[in-house]
Amino acid sequence: MAKLEDKLTDMLDPAVEALGFELVGIEFVRAGKHSILRVFIDHENGITVDDCAEVSNQASAILDVEDPISTEYNLEVSSPGLDRPLFKEKHFAQAVGEIVQIRLTMPMDNRRNFKGPLLACENGTVSIEVDGQQFQLAVANIEKANVVPTFD
Repeated sequence: MAKLEDKLTDMLDPAVEALGFELVGIEFVRAGKHSILRVFIDHENGITVDDCAEVSNQASAILDVEDPISTEYNLEVSSPGLDRPLFKEKHFAQAVGEIVQIRLTMPMDNRRNFKGPLLACENGTVSIEVDGQQFQLAVANIEKANVVPTFD
């Protein structure tokens, strides 16, 4: 995770937790005036639009005071959804058995993108099968990952 996202997570996590939600993760998509700060929250009973609004109001107040982002951006607060992003090792462990898509920060075996069943997650490493071949990927080298929704 990038340094800014780490700083934002540390800044917003206590407030999100105090409201009774889990801060799943934060994404900052840089695009000049159209940059987006995405805050993903979850709760065992699911997330409603009102929950997102409540967290958005609290996060906005904190971000206005702390001012950690020097450029213009839009704040989005949402549930992780069907294509749940995976940020932490515990998220990967919960997704074992699911089809996932992973993009690495630094290439491994001349590739950065992996898509297939997540076989295991332990000791900071995920195991994924791609085209019949298993790969061991360090969680610390994962730039972006999410569950690929499947519909039966």
